[in-house]
Amino acid sequence: MTREPWRALPASVADLIEPDLEATTDEILATIAREVPEYARPLEGSFGHNVRTGVTEALRQFVDLIRSPSGARGPGREVYVALGRGELREGRTLDALQSAYRVGARVAWRRSAGAARAAGLDAELLSLLAESIFAYIEELSADSVEGYSQAQASLEGERRRRQRELVGLLLRDPPADEADLRATAAAAGWTLPRTAAALACAEEDLDRIARRLPPDALAATIDGIGCAVIADADGPGRPADVSRAVGERRAALGPTGPAAELAGSWALARQALLAAQADTGLLRVDEHLVELLLAEGRPLVERLAARRLAPLDGLGAGARGRMAETAYAYVREGGNAAAMARALDLHPQTVRYRLARLRELLGDQLEDPDARLELELALRYVRYRELT
Repeated sequence: MTREPWRALPASVADLIEPDLEATTDEILATIAREVPEYARPLEGSFGHNVRTGVTEALRQFVDLIRSPSGARGPGREVYVALGRGELREGRTLDALQSAYRVGARVAWRRSAGAARAAGLDAELLSLLAESIFAYIEELSADSVEGYSQAQASLEGERRRRQRELVGLLLRDPPADEADLRATAAAAGWTLPRTAAALACAEEDLDRIARRLPPDALAATIDGIGCAVIADADGPGRPADVSRAVGERRAALGPTGPAAELAGSWALARQALLAAQADTGLLRVDEHLVELLLAEGRPLVERLAARRLAPLDGLGAGARGRMAETAYAYVREGGNAAAMARALDLHPQTVRYRLARLRELLGDQLEDPDARLELELALRYVRYRELT
């Protein structure tokens, strides 16, 4: 089947069809109104004008193509592209318009066939005429699909622009004026929640994660990092929803708080994402505050570790590791040898031996509360550094 079968029709066929165009238009419009529920209303105003223009222009173009097969459809094509765009604006799928096209093709073929038979057209030309009508309607339908897709892309682009604007306003520090925030949220079709949290992820993961988040989540790229704003992030079912959306991808979720304080949630989520380079899955900032503190205070904690762990520097690598492990168990278990033995999975006598050696090396800092706090931070930092 040729893509443009009307090219094989003689120009005289156009002369047979043309006198009946107005009556054919009226019957097509009446049948569409009767058979397509979405169009079952008076053909008035812009709606009626668009439908009538579409049918009239389709029939006129078809006759012109038979007369001049090498001619382009020209500006008339835009009519059907615009009809596709209009369906999206009306909040409909393309199903109704496609049904209307099928109705139009059926009526046009029946009336055209009647005129052709009355003029004595042979069966071969009648078959070619039928093929031409339905192939032509397919082209009109394809034009409308293109228009619908264009409108979708434009709408999506506008939606993303409004979301970026809203996210930027939500993350502003100091907070944006509430009236501006509400106006921008209304323009984006988003209701300001009582509480929200910010999620940070790699820019290339944002679209995939955002598609799986609850529908009221906002998504935008901020300074090269993917950001999602999740309303009521601690609400019923929400934590599980967020975890599923992230899956095995690396992401960090900031604390939930008032929407006006979202900038703080984003700052922590962003810091946690950058600090946890080796991790995968969802990292909840509130569950990793110490690690975040160690990562963000790296220069200070490195200095602290160098000072508090200096007494271990003279040991071999193996002995240094054992003493550091024992010191960590000491500060975690409050110096209780039995608890330390359980934590280290060692015999109590071995722990007591190590503890005596540790006291020789570290001396008073095991007893002084401030020194012990610094020692724990130093040991935690060493463990954190080894993991990252």
